[in-house]
Amino acid sequence: MKRLAKDTAIYGLSSIVGRFLNWMMVPLYTRVLAGGTRDFGTVTNLYGWTALLLVVLCYGMETGLFRFINKKEEREPMRVYGTTLYSTGFTSILFLALCMWLLHPLSLWMNYAAHPEYIGMLAAIVAVDAFCCMPFAYLRYRRKAVRFATIKLANIGLTILLNIFFLVVCPLVHSSHPGWMEWFYKADYGVGYILVSNVIASVFTFLALLPEILPGFRAGMDFRVLKQMLAYSFPILILGIAGILNQTADKILFPFLFEDKAFATAQLGVYGACFKIAVVMVMFVQAFRYAYEPFIFARNRGGDERKAYAGAMKYYIIFAWVIFLGVVFYLDDALKYFVDAKFYPGLKVVPVVMLGELCFGIYFNLSVWYKLTDRTVWGAYFSIAGCLSTIAIIVLFVPHYGYMACAWASFASNLLMMTLSYFVGRKKYPVSYDLRSALLYGLLAAGLCAAGMIPHIEPAGLRLLYRTVLWLLFVGFIIRRDLPLSEIPYIGQYFRMH
Repeated sequence: MKRLAKDTAIYGLSSIVGRFLNWMMVPLYTRVLAGGTRDFGTVTNLYGWTALLLVVLCYGMETGLFRFINKKEEREPMRVYGTTLYSTGFTSILFLALCMWLLHPLSLWMNYAAHPEYIGMLAAIVAVDAFCCMPFAYLRYRRKAVRFATIKLANIGLTILLNIFFLVVCPLVHSSHPGWMEWFYKADYGVGYILVSNVIASVFTFLALLPEILPGFRAGMDFRVLKQMLAYSFPILILGIAGILNQTADKILFPFLFEDKAFATAQLGVYGACFKIAVVMVMFVQAFRYAYEPFIFARNRGGDERKAYAGAMKYYIIFAWVIFLGVVFYLDDALKYFVDAKFYPGLKVVPVVMLGELCFGIYFNLSVWYKLTDRTVWGAYFSIAGCLSTIAIIVLFVPHYGYMACAWASFASNLLMMTLSYFVGRKKYPVSYDLRSALLYGLLAAGLCAAGMIPHIEPAGLRLLYRTVLWLLFVGFIIRRDLPLSEIPYIGQYFRMH
């Protein structure tokens, strides 16, 4: 558990700090983009497509890499890695070529006929990032968490600097000395500059990963291994597509569900900006996933480690509730200022989205049974069920209830997948999860949330103090019951010495 916590913390540095820095761009986007909610809706829609296409172009090869490179009978682990590089490299180049060939029909279908270059840049970002997923996965396999985090943070830092340059510095210079900027700068090209910044950062990441990429290419490709990996990973691809649709179907489908495209894009912008506030839970789940997947396959090499899997689930749930209460308690009086006032009507989606992400993290924990038993087809079944429920709720209810239906669709689908995986897993690969603790912490968090939100306390400072006390009570209960300070790395050393 300590080893998993340490890796989660390091991966979390790149994930949490990176997401936090991106999160800090939300105030800039919501205040600087000329189109306001509509421009932010465009950004939300484009990056929804990006997330979906990344899953398609990785087609489960990350999980396949961990599975096959850790197999006891595998004598050439580097050749497994090389096989994933050749495979994803070919498909990424093919995807980029097809998008460029069909650029104008695609931009027309996606309602970007006025800016087909948006689709071209999106395709370039996806192609490069999908290929880079394999060297990043190899760094995780080699437990090079610091290098992994460094490159990730450098990518995000460069993206942010370029955004600030194009969206803040250039307009200031252009307003006083327009002649200096005319050769490359357009004052009304805000969304385009966000994409330009991402393209440059993706190319930088590819170059930074060359020390990991070149040895893999030199190791060559094994078609026998590729065939086995594709068979193993294909259900994970279906799982991944369905899973990412649970998270992005709302952002992709929303503009197609209204006749007034400008209204739809503006509403999507409100939803997308407020969704960003809930990203605190998303980044915790992502950090945990980065550390958990190599952890479970490495532990599995040494035998049955179901007790460790149950422990990981317990502590995931504990910390997820800590994050949930923290965000909900500070949403009205602090966190809402990360977006412009015109986006405030969408704040009500934040608790619902976070609950959905909490359920998704539990589902990811539960997925250990079908990954370790090579029954990944079950993951595809669960994700398809969740995906269908998401799309059905969005299509049926978004035209009537707007973006709130999107938030509830995400929660409902994740809850469904979590429930199905738990009950099927009990028969196929039973793990003794601590359900008593899970129920206790869930009920306690719900009670504290109600106690913090129902009373109308004024002024805001007193309200914040009251909610902070409730949050600290929850943390204190955790430390008292399940997380003694003497067991925490570094902190525990101090307590043992004194």
